[in-house]
Amino acid sequence: MDGREVAAGSDEIGVLALGGRNPLGYYKDEEKSERTFKVMDGVRYSVPGDFAQVDADGSIHLLGRGSVCINSGGEKIFPEEVEECLKTHGVVRDAVVVGIPHETYGEQIVAVVELDVAGVDGGLTMPSEVELIDHVKERLASYKAPRRVRLVETIGRAPNGKVDYKRHREESISDLVPAG
Repeated sequence: MDGREVAAGSDEIGVLALGGRNPLGYYKDEEKSERTFKVMDGVRYSVPGDFAQVDADGSIHLLGRGSVCINSGGEKIFPEEVEECLKTHGVVRDAVVVGIPHETYGEQIVAVVELDVAGVDGGLTMPSEVELIDHVKERLASYKAPRRVRLVETIGRAPNGKVDYKRHREESISDLVPAG
């Protein structure tokens, strides 16, 4: 984030910066252009807002967008990592992970899950909330696991595949945070 390179294999998290041929900027949006296109050491980069780590072999491991990052108990959790883990469960068709307010930890992780109805109808059992949480804990660090799971009929992705994280966060707060 400060413009310096992240050393390969350091496990340090940085912001992805893409060199090469980049647009001049956003049409009639100088502020957004300045945020996205940066010059570092005389080279112009596109900085789209994705966090990443560089493995020892130089390969890049994308973690996700900073704009949807969840801060729980001082730990940064990238929703995309948890979502991909949930989707490895046999009856999970799609998943979205959001943070909702938590008195002690700042934010609590909630998984919004769309089940593969054909899988359930085909003989697979409907997973419990605990089973889905444990599925994540077996594959990722425990602090990245959701604390709650909401089952929905559909995630409702846009035609381009994007998720409305704001809507899912608001619905999760409405469903799971006590009023008052």
